[in-house]
Amino acid sequence: MSQINQAPQLLVMKFGGTNMQDADAIRHSASLVARSLNEGVKVVVVVSAMSGVTNGLLGIAEAAEKGDIALANDQIAALRTRHFTAAQLLGAAPDAPTVRELRELLETLRQAVYGVYLLRELTPRSRDLIVAFGERLSAPLMALALTLTESGQRAHHLTGGQAGIVTDNQFGNARPLPSTAARIRDRLTGLLDAGVTPVIAGFMGETEKGAITTLGRGGTDFSATIVGAALHASEVWAWKDVDGVMSADPRSVPGAQNIAQLSYGEVMELAYFGAKVLHPLAVTPLQDAGIPLRVKSAADPEFPGTLVTTDPHTDSVHPVKAVTAIKGVSIINVSGAGILGVPDVVADLFAALARENITLLMVSQSSSMSNVSLVILSSDEERTLAALGRPMGGRQLRLDVQPEVAVLAIVGAGMRGTKGVSAKLFSALAAADINILMISQGSSELNISLAIEGQDVALATRSVHSAFGLDAPVTAN
Repeated sequence: MSQINQAPQLLVMKFGGTNMQDADAIRHSASLVARSLNEGVKVVVVVSAMSGVTNGLLGIAEAAEKGDIALANDQIAALRTRHFTAAQLLGAAPDAPTVRELRELLETLRQAVYGVYLLRELTPRSRDLIVAFGERLSAPLMALALTLTESGQRAHHLTGGQAGIVTDNQFGNARPLPSTAARIRDRLTGLLDAGVTPVIAGFMGETEKGAITTLGRGGTDFSATIVGAALHASEVWAWKDVDGVMSADPRSVPGAQNIAQLSYGEVMELAYFGAKVLHPLAVTPLQDAGIPLRVKSAADPEFPGTLVTTDPHTDSVHPVKAVTAIKGVSIINVSGAGILGVPDVVADLFAALARENITLLMVSQSSSMSNVSLVILSSDEERTLAALGRPMGGRQLRLDVQPEVAVLAIVGAGMRGTKGVSAKLFSALAAADINILMISQGSSELNISLAIEGQDVALATRSVHSAFGLDAPVTAN
């Protein structure tokens, strides 16, 4: 049951990398938490790594694997300076517990990286161990900042595993196990009842044997909603450096507007098709309980941002709410005499890709069943070709690659049953002289997606955004 109209009793607040990037940003984020605490609301905080740190840690791991330990150590030293400086500016003395803990964490990181260097092997498990240090280093800083606010809050920081997030063994893209919710309640309820604010390192969990796992890029959103669902939170607030979920990427579309309200399904479609505001699975833990998610701007905390609930609040004037795009994708065309009229070919293709954990963005099969087109991330191209290049059931398939493609998608629950949406989409693209390579529409009618030349994506997004009247604010009813 939705709790929108009730005064919040428990909030889960997630802070992204730009809201944790330095001492000033951390101090401001802590003040946002303290404001709710001072109003008598219990808060659980979930934090990302400082901006840029996750990519930096990946670079460190890759340098070690290649044998460049000097570069890896230099980058670890830069991380040490950045985090120690933040601790100092927040008010920690050189021998403070927070500083000692940061020192110990950085030494553990150095040892893990040195192990990769000695073996010249970076496994998914060791990569997760290394990249999770970003959040493990930022959580103590947020806990420190909370204790140093004017109201002097009590805080205790934990890793994702310590907070109760237990996952499967899919390193790099782990999923929580059913036992997670009970473990989270067991680990956090006592702290909350004692008036202590838990600060959780997002993006990470641990296996049942205690190995650190990560939830995929942007996984701190997912961490926050997992915790929110487990604790039956009033709402989950995702603090960002934008006003909320936008009708398009404002870097490509200057007229992009904040969307006041979205459904869980709409948000998942937007996230899946390239909108980087939320992790694609972030809302899934909240759906069954009907717990709202708010995407809010840390720079303008009074602005309501975007509310995500069960109700999509459709608008007959705006059946489409947003236009989004995925760049850097490729089309793999699968053909050959062995594919014609054979019903199990597509199943074999999907099974081969599933074994390699390759995500399909779009799929299309010709009516003659003589070829199948698959849209994948360009970063997965080499693995896809290797997986599909092996004979399947004695059939040798022909594989043709079309690189430098983009997927454009329009999203909105109001498209369901509304006539003329596809016509308006295609007319806008034709007027901009943009060629369509593939088309797909889900049976839910929440989105229409199509593949276009990568070089056309910015023009296509602007043209479609304007055609559907999204340059004017889209408001909730």
